[in-house]
Amino acid sequence: MASVLNDSRQRMEKTLQGLDREFRRLRTGRASAALLEGIKVDYYGTLTPIEQLASISVPDSRTISIQPWDRAAFKDVEKAIQRSELGLNPINDGKAIRVNIPPLTEERRKELAKVAKKFTEDTKIGIRNVRRDANDDLKRQEKNKEITEDELHKFQDDVQKLTDEYIARADAALSSKEKEIMEI
Repeated sequence: MASVLNDSRQRMEKTLQGLDREFRRLRTGRASAALLEGIKVDYYGTLTPIEQLASISVPDSRTISIQPWDRAAFKDVEKAIQRSELGLNPINDGKAIRVNIPPLTEERRKELAKVAKKFTEDTKIGIRNVRRDANDDLKRQEKNKEITEDELHKFQDDVQKLTDEYIARADAALSSKEKEIMEI
């Protein structure tokens, strides 16, 4: 039974880590190298993650600096950032590419908060799916007489407590992200 709980805990933890990754990519008013994660650059005919082509730094809270290692990649990196859904305009000065992060409007902040809520809701669904799988596994074990009915109820309670804990953590992450988004 401990294996069912450990498996559930690991799967719920991975679900929460996925939420964290989505939140890091969600644009707030601050510059972050994580904003560029997932952007692929067409580099000599191969889609390559931007972090494999350049060093990315954040010199101040409103600027991201990208230093491609290959001078020939400057234009491709610039195009990839422009095509991304981030709505950012890179500035190429020949030595580095700078991306200025404009302040968010109130309307855009509310839209981003809604997106964060959607990510959180999807994460909660994932956590509940893990709970369902664990309960199905426990019921199967009880049906096969591997555990008693009393043990089944005890383990289902443990799975529910675990589910409640991870849903609370997802809600806490959402609350923190909403605060960050709405901060001017």
